[in-house]
Order: sequence, then C-alpha cells, then structure tokens
Amino acid sequence: MSHRILIVGGGAGGLELATRLGRTLGKRGKAKVTLVDANLTHIWKPLLHEVAAGSLNSSEDELNYVAQAKWNHFEFQLGRMTGLNRAEQRITLSATLDERGEVLVPERQLGYDSLVIAVGSTTNDFGTAGAAEHCLFLDTREQAERFHSQLLSHYLRAHASQSDTTEQINVAIVGAGATGVELAAELHHAAHQLAAYGLDSIHPENMRITLIEAGPRVLPALPERIGKPVH
Repeated sequence: MSHRILIVGGGAGGLELATRLGRTLGKRGKAKVTLVDANLTHIWKPLLHEVAAGSLNSSEDELNYVAQAKWNHFEFQLGRMTGLNRAEQRITLSATLDERGEVLVPERQLGYDSLVIAVGSTTNDFGTAGAAEHCLFLDTREQAERFHSQLLSHYLRAHASQSDTTEQINVAIVGAGATGVELAAELHHAAHQLAAYGLDSIHPENMRITLIEAGPRVLPALPERIGKPVH
C-alpha cells in the first residue's frame, strides 16, 4: 500500500499542498493524497470582500475540488472533521446533509500515514461583548454572500418605498487591514454602481462607511506611506 497523505482543509494552503503532492507523488503512485473539506468548492479568501460588495461572482470564480483532484492526481472527500484518533491514525468525518436535512454522505472514518491540518483561521473578536451575536464576519463565502444579501435588501426596500425622504445606510467595518480597507473601497464603488442601475433611493454619498481600527493608522502591516490619505 502506498503512503497515505491526508490533508484536512481546502483553503489556499491545503489546496496548494494537495495539488503539488498530487502532481509529484500521486502521479507516480508513490503516495495516495487525499484532501478533505466541508465544501465542494473553493474561493480564495482574500477575494471575499469583493463577494461581499457584489463586484465578484463567486459562482464563476470558485474552484471545484472534485475537478481539481481529477486534474492533479489526488482524491477529494467531502466532510467536516469531528474527531481524531492518533493511536489508530484515523480521523472522523461528520455526516453531510442536503438542503432537506437528509444524509447525503454518512459519517465515516479515514485512515492516514501522514496527516496535515490546514483548516486556516477565523476572525478574532477578542471577547468583545455582543460582537459574535451582532456582527457579520468575513471568513467564508457564505458569510460574504450573507453580507451582500443584506446590503441589497437595504437598497431594494428603499427603492420599493417610493418615499421622497433620502435614505441612508451605515456600514461599520472593524479592522483597517487589507481586507477592511479593500471592503470599504469596494462598497464605495458598489454604491455608485447600484445608483447607476436605478437603485438610487440611497444616493452614493449617503452610504456612510466607517472604518474602525485600534491602531494609529490604516494598513498597519504595510509601509506607512501606503496608508496615508490621498488628497
């Protein structure tokens, strides 16, 4: 039996590793490479702010794990890891349900010789009271699409009201790193695009975007000159 390499998490790191190992060890039959993820498709996380603003169609830019596996000599297993038995070198995957709540893929176990955990990271709310309950996070495609749906709902309600009163929408973005700054810019652009398409009950200048950062400047990880305002 060839060496079994199991990679849990199909984000940028896990997907790249599975692809490279598949093209080398998997293609030559020196290892069986398996990638596990809870979703069928992947979209690059740094693009989620574009999905949230509506400037990127996630269905067109997503990558299908099954196709990627076929093209690059590794296997893909759909499931979310719920258990690890290091003594027996096995992981447990929970059952996958369809939209009606019926079992699509049953709970099962996968064995390995080498295990790579590449599940990535999630937003840290630092225990701020109310953050988890009331904020929208931007870690997954589903969260980005939820934000976009709520944004469109505001515009559609304002458009349908036929009111003479100028509507306003307020968006607060916590974190002035690359994602926060890019999201603010994409939303500014989206406001003009929505108005151009006829959803002008909310004027572009009435989308109030507030960028909140604990540090002294935006883009703290980049050189200071990049974070300076342009007049």
